[in-house]
Amino acid sequence: MQNKHAASTSYYFFLTWYEQMNDKTIATHNGNFHADDVFSVAAIEIIFPSFKLIRTRDSELIDKADIVIDVGGEYDPESDRFDHHQRGGAGERENGIPYSSFGLIWQKYGVEICQGNQDVANAVDAGLVSTIDAIDCGHVEGVVQGISLSQTIGMFNPTWQEDSHCDDCFDEAVAFASRILTRFIAAASGGVNAKEIVAKAIENSEDPRVVVLEQYTPWKKTVLSLSEEALYVVYPSQTGEWRIQAVPAELGSFEDRKSLPKAWAGLSGEGLQEVTGIDDAMFCHNGLFIAGAESFESTMKMAAIAVEKQ
Repeated sequence: MQNKHAASTSYYFFLTWYEQMNDKTIATHNGNFHADDVFSVAAIEIIFPSFKLIRTRDSELIDKADIVIDVGGEYDPESDRFDHHQRGGAGERENGIPYSSFGLIWQKYGVEICQGNQDVANAVDAGLVSTIDAIDCGHVEGVVQGISLSQTIGMFNPTWQEDSHCDDCFDEAVAFASRILTRFIAAASGGVNAKEIVAKAIENSEDPRVVVLEQYTPWKKTVLSLSEEALYVVYPSQTGEWRIQAVPAELGSFEDRKSLPKAWAGLSGEGLQEVTGIDDAMFCHNGLFIAGAESFESTMKMAAIAVEKQ
């Protein structure tokens, strides 16, 4: 009976704890919404899957809320107050980008959202959070031009011709933002894990000019940062053949450290096989940045030719 009572008591305390953790009231401002408050709620939803959301500017309701986002005029992470509109703002990053509510939420909860991985949290901040913060705070220097994610979120607001309720539109925007945030986290996690694999491949390369990957892994950022000698990367394609790809001069550049041989440009099948002397050579892009063959051995032969070709 004692064990049964102890188990019952433990379950009661667990249930009470669980209810307290998930019975949160979150307050943000009503009316038109922006990417920072939408993504903040999407981020909090990962930590607290069940909560009551209040969209208001009523100070009494705001004071009673467990978490306050983008309203209230206070930044205090200890008490879960995440506004940045007060005089003096709420600080900025080392690169000068100020924090909006999303960045403030990410500072406290980002690592937890990314399952304890600080590198992943940093990557999501660099690729997503800081851009949304910059746009929300009017710090647009260096932000890519064109239709931004922040503008896309803004389009969820009802137009003057629509009868939609703003709160319903906010919920739709949060659902959209949740999916985007989840994919950003997955991509960042993949990038962090890929870095370790590519770094090891660079270290194990027989010829530092040719990096060989046993499976396709995002490699450009790591190769550019860790190897000044690498000219080509060889890896298997998703369809079973092999590829050789030139290392770009810099990230995002269409220029390569060393392009594939000019004589290969645009050739495929028998035409490429005749020029290379490799009987299973498949193709070479006209831009001379990627080519392929059916086997690993043949692709390595293409790499050897490309390395030595002037």
